[in-house]
Amino acid sequence: MPDFFNIARHFTPEERHVRDTVRAFVDARVLPTIGDHFEKGTFPKELISEIAELGLLGCNLKGYGCAGLSEVGYGLAMQELERGDSGIRSFASVQGGLVMYPIHAFGSDAQKEHYLPKMAKGEIIGCFGLTEPDYGSNPAGMRTVAIDDGDSYVLNGTKRWITNGNLAQVALVWAKVGGVNGEVRGFLVPTETKGFEAQLIHKKMSLRASVTSELILEDVRVPKDAILPNVRGMKGPLACLTSARFGIAWGVIGSANACFDSALDYAKNRVQFAGKPIASHQLVQAKFAEMLTQISNAQLQALECARLKEEKTLRPQHVSMVKRNNVRMALETARVCRDILGGNGITLEYPIMRHLCNLETVSTYEGTHDIHTLILGQDVTGIAAYE
Repeated sequence: MPDFFNIARHFTPEERHVRDTVRAFVDARVLPTIGDHFEKGTFPKELISEIAELGLLGCNLKGYGCAGLSEVGYGLAMQELERGDSGIRSFASVQGGLVMYPIHAFGSDAQKEHYLPKMAKGEIIGCFGLTEPDYGSNPAGMRTVAIDDGDSYVLNGTKRWITNGNLAQVALVWAKVGGVNGEVRGFLVPTETKGFEAQLIHKKMSLRASVTSELILEDVRVPKDAILPNVRGMKGPLACLTSARFGIAWGVIGSANACFDSALDYAKNRVQFAGKPIASHQLVQAKFAEMLTQISNAQLQALECARLKEEKTLRPQHVSMVKRNNVRMALETARVCRDILGGNGITLEYPIMRHLCNLETVSTYEGTHDIHTLILGQDVTGIAAYE
């Protein structure tokens, strides 16, 4: 694993233990079968209980059976899971960062006590219903509504591109109360509720070893206590996205590491031209030098974000920068590594093309590269170019 600046010296013994434990789990349980799952378009559900047993679900939350890891420990766990596959990390990110986190931060005591211990154990799986078929980068335009009907709310709408949708027992659905001009609120909706349907999205060319769904809500009635009581407006879902983006920024370093290591091993052993390994040629070495530089930049940004998060001085704009930078780095690394392997780079015998395909989705979800560019542009200039 590339660590040119020995960044690991900044990790505590516990953080190094988390990294090494998850790395060993990925080597033993994820890598032997993930290529087959990717090819078949299936999620390895048998790993859910093992991921939970390692304490990786909501692992940076405190109390309620959660591991209470540091933010660096959480980041390293996401990095190692994504070294296995973006779909595995996405499962854990959604469970912890997009469902458990808002319950922990904005839920009632009863909601926390009911959901969080079971979610930490993997007994309840959650999904996050924000994106809609016509509203992705502009989630505030959502059309899903919740109508107050006395002692309950009635929800109607559609959510799309929902990770874990067909695995979930509870969906955190964001809806506008009273109509499409109403205030955005979050609702914890048991997926067995009448009128709730999750439809699996097929024929994906990316994140194939991940469950992606469309949620359809037709007169879904939930009690008043299903609402998250301690957050109103877009602050709620945007806080969740910031939490998830932080995990992504660490996770994609794992994808880049997997591609780098695979390409380096290949280049040292692939012989061409006068019986020399291709790693001995200048153009190939230049590619490795640039990739190492960009991976190191990404590691340093991720570490600094984690420290700021622990100090409670992290801003959403910091996370936009590191998500934007690190995903771009990982995508470019995967593309260059694929090139080094030539035709062999497109097969599932090597992990590179699988990571490359996955990263195309990671680049899109939780804010596209362009959206994060505009967030940073607004922070620099004080002008919102997307309004």
